[in-house]
Amino acid sequence: MRKLFLVSSIFVVFILGCGINNAGVLSAENNAAPAAKHQTITAAQARKMMDDGRAFILLDVRTPEEFNARRIEGAVLIPDFEIKERAPAELPDKNARILVYCRSGRRSARAARELANMGYADVYDFGGIADWPYETESG
Repeated sequence: MRKLFLVSSIFVVFILGCGINNAGVLSAENNAAPAAKHQTITAAQARKMMDDGRAFILLDVRTPEEFNARRIEGAVLIPDFEIKERAPAELPDKNARILVYCRSGRRSARAARELANMGYADVYDFGGIADWPYETESG
């Protein structure tokens, strides 16, 4: 009797911990939070996305000094260390297509990951302006 109770208890704990998915299959994934995702793309892929007619936000995550020295036309500046504080107000649409860049790719990767963790669903990191072969502006 004690053995039956122990086995039954373990089974109940397992079922509660895992859940059953829509197909009626036992799944441990049901209770897990969805993984935050962003995509890493090339400069050429970013350029193609900028030219495909769909709306996008071009996000520069460098410092104001770097931004003023050289930037991609139409970019919005939110330094990477200010993403958490400023994104909710300045990027209110969490479904907007956001293309992120920095100088070399390290800060853009960190900012893209942070945006994805904040619930932004369409985030693309295309690295650094150092690898951007297209037109830029300054001033």
